Amino acid sequence: MFSGSHLKELYGLPAFTFPGRGESAKLPEPDAVAWRIAAGVYGDEEGWVETFDRFCSAVDTTRVRALIVGIWEDAYDSGPSDVIEALVAARDRLPALRAVFLGDIESEECEISWITQTDVTPLLAGFPALEELGVRGGQELEFPAVRHDALRKLVMETGGLPVGVVRGVAASELPALEHLDLWLGTSWYGADSEAADLAPILSGARLPRLRHLALRNSEIQDEVAAAVASAPVVARLEVLDLSMGTFGDEGATALLGGQPLTHLKKLDLHHNYLSEPLRQRIRETLEPAGVELDLDKDDADWDKDDDGTVHRYVSVGE
Repeated sequence: MFSGSHLKELYGLPAFTFPGRGESAKLPEPDAVAWRIAAGVYGDEEGWVETFDRFCSAVDTTRVRALIVGIWEDAYDSGPSDVIEALVAARDRLPALRAVFLGDIESEECEISWITQTDVTPLLAGFPALEELGVRGGQELEFPAVRHDALRKLVMETGGLPVGVVRGVAASELPALEHLDLWLGTSWYGADSEAADLAPILSGARLPRLRHLALRNSEIQDEVAAAVASAPVVARLEVLDLSMGTFGDEGATALLGGQPLTHLKKLDLHHNYLSEPLRQRIRETLEPAGVELDLDKDDADWDKDDDGTVHRYVSVGE
């Protein structure tokens, strides 16, 4: 779950923040960490691109395997186009780069749904060997359909994922992708997709190696669950994650009435609105088969209008 704090690791490497201008610190080996680069570290007013230029001068970038892009200037109002341009311009100096996370910005710096993004696919075009791409923030995010033969993991953490991004991911040719994690979010913060927009993902036709599918943090989690219940891609999954959203009895009934899920290693439904009878049915159906379950109600809460309308909330909105 999104904790509002910076990443602790990327690509299996511990995160290390490149020091701000004027700060002294012993630098680790270039390939031993995921380097976090951010504007204004420790109160310095240095811009992101300037910090990146210092990084390239101080570190043997030919050995760098993972980069974490922290806050850039005016993330509330401006996307990271300059950041992406700087990274792509330096691609010949980064031959070992395999993972990028764009927008490692904690809530005290900028709330997740106020992070301004941009078209992130130039990173995939510029780094054909990239294996992991993560993005935080959905405002102005774009992801037109692409083909990328090496990408194994794609993560998009948002409080509201635009339908154009969902459709772009769904239309992309990603034959090596094993792990897909989309935080669909709420209409309050720009989410406007429907379960039908996920159909190309759920068919699995363009994702032959997918083993971990997370479609979570959604205000239409029951509808997503109903679509997943009969989805061809599910038969090859090891992990199915429908957590962090408004998942309740309707979604649980659809899952239990659909194809068997006993082959899964894990089913993650934490932050849910399940009644105890449905919670118990899930346990009785899947635990004997050895499926690891996360049915923690977590911080799921609801309220009711005077007319009886019940409101459920996703885990991460603003």
